[in-house]
Amino acid sequence: MNDEHFLFEVTSKSSECYARTGIFSTPHGKIETPIFMPVGTRASVKGLAPEEVAEAGAQIILANTYHCFLRPGADIVAQAGGLHKFMNWHGPILTDSGGFQVFSLENLRKLDDDGVSFKSHIDGKIFKFTPESNMEVQNKLGADIIMQLDICSPYGATREDVVAADARTVEWLKRCYAAHTNPKQALFPIVQGNFYKDLRLKSLENALPYAKHGIAVGGLAIGEPFTVLKEQLENLASHLPTDIPHYLMGAGTPDYILEGVENGIDMFDCVYQTRMARHGMAITDDGNINIRNKKYQTDFTPIQNDCQCYACRNYTKAYIRHLISVGEMFGARLLSVHNIHWTLNFVNNIRAAIREDRVIAVKREFYQRFYHDDLHK
Repeated sequence: MNDEHFLFEVTSKSSECYARTGIFSTPHGKIETPIFMPVGTRASVKGLAPEEVAEAGAQIILANTYHCFLRPGADIVAQAGGLHKFMNWHGPILTDSGGFQVFSLENLRKLDDDGVSFKSHIDGKIFKFTPESNMEVQNKLGADIIMQLDICSPYGATREDVVAADARTVEWLKRCYAAHTNPKQALFPIVQGNFYKDLRLKSLENALPYAKHGIAVGGLAIGEPFTVLKEQLENLASHLPTDIPHYLMGAGTPDYILEGVENGIDMFDCVYQTRMARHGMAITDDGNINIRNKKYQTDFTPIQNDCQCYACRNYTKAYIRHLISVGEMFGARLLSVHNIHWTLNFVNNIRAAIREDRVIAVKREFYQRFYHDDLHK
C-alpha cells in the first residue's frame, strides 16, 4: 500500500526465485532495494561521521530505540528536531522498538500483558515500555520507519512459550497501530513464530492487516544454524505480501543477505561490519582477512585492489595493520569505512544480478569465491 509519504515500487523480478529490486520512497528520500542499513546504535554509526557513511554508499541507517531512550533521552532528541537533525544525517532512518535489547537483559526485565519493565544496564533505574509509550518514544526520535514493540522468543523456546509470546506480540501490535498517529512514520509489524513453521505463518497472517507500508521478519539470525535460517525464509517467501518491502531484522552478513534476497527480503541491517572492523577484520571478495596477521606487515597494497572506498584509495594493509596493532582508533575507522562500503557495493551487485536475471548464478559464484563451496552450509 502507498500514500503521499510512502511508496514502494517493484522495478524488476527474478524468474528463478523471489528476488526483486524496488524503490521505497520515504519522507527523507528514496531507497533502492535490496539494501543494507548500517547500524547507528546510539545515533552514530560507530566511529564514523555521517558524511563518511553517506560517501560509503549508505542510503538509510538504523538507530536503536532502547539506547537512544536511555541516553540522551527521547525528549532531548525531540528538542533537537529529531534524529535527522540531532545526528546530521539527511537520509532515511529506521528505528527498532528496543524490544530485542530489553529481552536480551533476561534477569533485568519483567513481562506482563501491559508491556515490559526493565532495569537500565547503565544505572539500574527501572523503566517500562508499553506499546503506547514505545510509539511515543519512536515518534519523538522521528525516524521514517519504526517498529512495533514485540517479543522475540529465544532460540530453543518451547512451542507453548512461543504461542504465548506471539499472542502478546499481536496484541501489542494492535495497540501500537492504534497509538501510531504520525503519517510521516511508517510502522512495520514484526513476524515472529520462532522456529516453528506453522507459527511463523500464523504470525504473518496476524500481522498482515497492519502491514500498511512494510513488514519485518524478526527472531531469526539469533544463533540458529544457517540451514535453519534458510528453511524459515523459504517457508515464508511465497506468503509475504508483494506490494510492500520486507525487512529481515539483524541480518547483514553476505550469506544471510544472499539467502534473504533469494527469498524476497528487501532490507537488511547488522553491526557485523563495524564490529569486525574493531577486531581488525576486513571483508573482501575472497573472504574475511585478519589485518593483524604478520604477513600484512609489509603488504603495501590496499585491502582490496579494485575497491573504491576511502580506505582502499588512500591506505595500505601495512599501514592499517600498524594502526590496529598499536591501538590507534583510525585503524578501526578505516576498516569500518571499508566493510560498510564493501557490503553496500555487494548489494549493488546483487541488484544488478536481479535485473539481469542471474541472481542464483551470482550467489553460487560468490559462495565459491568467498566461502570456497557452492552451498555454504
